[in-house]
Amino acid sequence: MKIKLLRLGHRIHRDHRTTTHCALVARAFGSSEMYYCGNEDDSLQETIEKVNESWGGDFQITYLNSWKSFIKKCKKENHFVILCTMYGQNIPDMEDELRKTLQRQDIVVIIGSEKIPPELITLSDINIAISNQPHSEVAALAILLDRLFEGKQLEFKFTDPKINIIPQKKGKKSVYKL
Repeated sequence: MKIKLLRLGHRIHRDHRTTTHCALVARAFGSSEMYYCGNEDDSLQETIEKVNESWGGDFQITYLNSWKSFIKKCKKENHFVILCTMYGQNIPDMEDELRKTLQRQDIVVIIGSEKIPPELITLSDINIAISNQPHSEVAALAILLDRLFEGKQLEFKFTDPKINIIPQKKGKKSVYKL
């Protein structure tokens, strides 16, 4: 099954780095694609395409005009929708149930940048918190995906990479394929 990410309220001049980091974490930690709404940002999409070219894989990023119609479509297609905020149920209490869900259906994880629209609370199947304290959506996404995949995402191999890192105790070693 797949995990998709929905990033709400992207603002080009304020959120470019954070939204890029959300996409990079989603990609590296096992999500197949990311959708975003707010300001359309061609440079964000180009950045992720360049990452795929260099590091492999086919992670997709898509701009949406309407998050609401996307969520309604996903619900009709039987996707399980997780709203990731600091107000939800804490992940340790829910991770086993969420892993079972991932075995049966695709999951959409929603993270915000601005205030979350109240309607999302009712459209989501569950509200998950990494802690009930303020935190970064990038960190929350990484922890949520790590818990869902139980660390197995760290062993994923990306298809057709041009750059491979050779793990080292000290120093850096990369292999480049032309």
